[in-house]
Amino acid sequence: MTSALAALLACAGQTVLYAQDPIIQTKYTADPAPMVYNDTVFLYTSHDEDDAQGYGFKMLDWQLYTSTDMVNWTDHGPIASLKDFTWRKRDNGAWALQVVERNGKFYMYCPLHGNGIGVLVSDSPYGPFKDPIGKPLVWQKEHWDDIDPTVYIDDDGQAYIYNGGGGTCKGGRLKDNMMELDGAMRTMEGLVDFHEATWVHKYNGKYYLSYSDNHNPGQEGVEGYNRMRYAVSDHPLGPWKYMGIYMGGSDCFTNHGSIVEYKGEWFAFYHSIALSGNPALRSVCVDRLYYNPDGTIRMVERRK
Repeated sequence: MTSALAALLACAGQTVLYAQDPIIQTKYTADPAPMVYNDTVFLYTSHDEDDAQGYGFKMLDWQLYTSTDMVNWTDHGPIASLKDFTWRKRDNGAWALQVVERNGKFYMYCPLHGNGIGVLVSDSPYGPFKDPIGKPLVWQKEHWDDIDPTVYIDDDGQAYIYNGGGGTCKGGRLKDNMMELDGAMRTMEGLVDFHEATWVHKYNGKYYLSYSDNHNPGQEGVEGYNRMRYAVSDHPLGPWKYMGIYMGGSDCFTNHGSIVEYKGEWFAFYHSIALSGNPALRSVCVDRLYYNPDGTIRMVERRK
């Protein structure tokens, strides 16, 4: 059990209890991907190895934490690793993942940096996860930009997959088996200053696509790296209308946000180097997220 001190915050006339940031303080974790299932938050993360230094990531596996109160997080350890993909070409690069549930099965979408995006499947959100197709689901072999996969399943059951790096975000449909593309991926139009870290959610009938930008310290007089921006659409594949920034610059040279609703409240996850001071050793954080009456997102007040 990861034990974090509870913080009492007064929000909209309510007393809200949730953990101090960073919420994981026993390992270095990054790229948070929460999934709500059976009234539990399943938080899947990437994992920075302790001996990583400077700007050289060492990432070999993916971790799982769960919570039923957003305060106490249970550590379930590594639930998948690069070794689960026998076709991989590198022994490093277990970057940002996402897990979704469909029809009682759990699908884990994993980037194998330089080798595209693979998928693992399990009958349980705790694993074990296995590779059913033995090859990349998405791979544009001419470049290394097939990173940061995210999957959204719409109310009608249609699943969509997105990914992107190097300035381009792409999206497409998945077949019902969740392991094949249904047509070609296409560029998401209307995004401003896209860098990476795509995440899609829905609020009040609108689709929200959030991502990190290309900001570096000193630009536009704003501190920190890679702010989180977002766009909205009436369709999960756009076109998108750019809306603005919902989270300021990171203390690390990367930023990776995700947004989820839990028990009627909205939360923004991200990572920080508050514990280590080392850009290769990151820690997952979470703060409250609020919408304005017109559907725009208020700036998240990060505690780290």
